[in-house]
Amino acid sequence: MKKWIALLLASAMVLSMAGCGSEPQESSQAEESSQAEESSQTEESSQAEESSQAEESSQAEESSQAEESSQADSAEADQGNAGEESSEDAPTASEPGSFTTAVEGKLTMATNAAFPPYEYVEGGEIAGIDAEIAAAIAGKLGLDLLIDDMEFDSITEAVKSGKADLGLAGMTVTPDRQEEVDFTVSYATGVQVVIVTEDSAIASVDDLFAEGASHVIGVQRNTTGDIYTTDDIEDEGLGTIDRYSKGAEAVQALKTGKVDCVVIDNEPAKAFVAEVEGLKILETEYVTEDYAAAMSKDNKALYDAVNAALQELIADGTIQGIIDKYISAE
Repeated sequence: MKKWIALLLASAMVLSMAGCGSEPQESSQAEESSQAEESSQTEESSQAEESSQAEESSQAEESSQAEESSQADSAEADQGNAGEESSEDAPTASEPGSFTTAVEGKLTMATNAAFPPYEYVEGGEIAGIDAEIAAAIAGKLGLDLLIDDMEFDSITEAVKSGKADLGLAGMTVTPDRQEEVDFTVSYATGVQVVIVTEDSAIASVDDLFAEGASHVIGVQRNTTGDIYTTDDIEDEGLGTIDRYSKGAEAVQALKTGKVDCVVIDNEPAKAFVAEVEGLKILETEYVTEDYAAAMSKDNKALYDAVNAALQELIADGTIQGIIDKYISAE
């Protein structure tokens, strides 16, 4: 009996020890499982954080690149606009369409074709220095030339009103004319001279201003010859001025004795004296002046284009070549 009791006690002890051993193992496994889960969660959290940081970094980089691209595009656009503005500020002679003309596709020149060698009629056509210069300017602008022959004193009004694009007629730049129109750069120098008969008592220009002088002077109306003699002689009580619509008419009046002398530009004066016997040109000059093209103050784009073309033609020798065809060097 004692043996059985001892055996039972021994079995109970074994079972008790087995139970105690099982709890620590399960606790250890649970702890290991918990640690593994926490480690997994930490790793996942770390990965998520790294992924988020990478995504934020990528987005920031893309945003920066987009901003830089936008800034570059803006800079290019600004440069393009600046280039366009610069181009507009400095117009060239070869920009058809950047200006308007009296007649589309044509450059209309107002002149008085009775002023050789600058403008005159030959074979039914208007020829001369100014006609060739106008043709060269029109060529630079990609236009055809149209010449409108009119009275000299109508040229300024034709230009002001826009009927003509420019006036080329051996026109001198004067303060009074500058109030009415704009002038291009000068393309030629003119000299006002005095024509008299070969037996005239007038020997020099000074005789016209002598005390007690009282001469009748013929001029072409509204030319600088008219302007100068009106101011210097008529207004000073030294003579009277007879005005004619054409220089040739004034010369004819001299030939027939209606006037004592004619004040006119040197080049047409030489042509008139060569045609009419008994006349001569005084050696002393009345005045030296600059010729330029008259243009409207209301068409700056056309003025800039014409002026630029004329400057190019002066620079490359074209203008001097045209003048040399008609006026020999003395």
